[in-house]
Amino acid sequence: MASLAWLTLMLCPPSLLYAYSASNEHARAPPPSPLWRRGIPSPGFYNPTSNGGAWLTKVDGTYPPGQGEPINVVVSGDSDSSVLVNQEIDGGLLNYFISFGYSTECLGQHQGAAQAANLGDGLGYVNQTAEIRWDYGDPQLGTCEETIEGGSHFRYWSQDGSKADSNAVFMAASYELPETDQHNIIFNGYNLGRDWLVGNVTSQQKIIDTSTVSNTSEYTGQTSYNGYTYQTTAKYYSGYIANTSYGVNHNLSVANATVMASDGLIAVLTVKLVSQPASTSGALSWEIPSWQTLSLPLVVAFLVNTIVISLSI
Repeated sequence: MASLAWLTLMLCPPSLLYAYSASNEHARAPPPSPLWRRGIPSPGFYNPTSNGGAWLTKVDGTYPPGQGEPINVVVSGDSDSSVLVNQEIDGGLLNYFISFGYSTECLGQHQGAAQAANLGDGLGYVNQTAEIRWDYGDPQLGTCEETIEGGSHFRYWSQDGSKADSNAVFMAASYELPETDQHNIIFNGYNLGRDWLVGNVTSQQKIIDTSTVSNTSEYTGQTSYNGYTYQTTAKYYSGYIANTSYGVNHNLSVANATVMASDGLIAVLTVKLVSQPASTSGALSWEIPSWQTLSLPLVVAFLVNTIVISLSI
């Protein structure tokens, strides 16, 4: 009889067995660990200078040598994990950039030399992931206009080395002059580039007055692209980057006696996906089998049992 019970179980619809195991497996999956449990300090990244890193990029060929550009915006590792993936699909980082008016370079061609950053994550100096430019309202070709006419742009890196794996995205934002002016940075262009980016990411109509921001400034707004809507909270912090012109690239043109090339503030963006396109991709969906399907194993078991009894007589 035990063998008969086993045979009956084997004849049960495989979909039911799989649905049970799959649903249990799904239920056992732990939720993402909060930052405090993973040991990542607030506001969602490790300070690069705590482990040999820097808040200035490395730029080759500067005069005088050894100057860099301020890393002045951070997308916090406390943002939704899908937003921090470097892709345009599924509401990823590149789609987020487009949602507030910035896109990849003209026809995929990089203009100018790459810069490197040391985020203190054990990887040393790493070349920028990419340079992202203001797209003038056209994500496909607008960055070609920015390359020629100048405008807002930024370079970015992910803090994902084994010694400081926050998954935060560090950005060096600025506002540059046209190509005919060798893409030099406008006066106060690093601080303005940061604040105009924050203005766009929190509200397309908001203009942030750089002279009024401080380490208590906070802005929140929403942007959308390709069916994904993001809510971004931008908070300003002091105490990370220096308030100085020393060592900052183009400091002779971006600063003067009263305006520092870097005003000592960074903007930290915490991004949450608040809506996205409806999709069933990857979702588990189960239907209750019809009564005919449910009864089939019982019928088969009855027939098998009848045959067994007949053979034993």
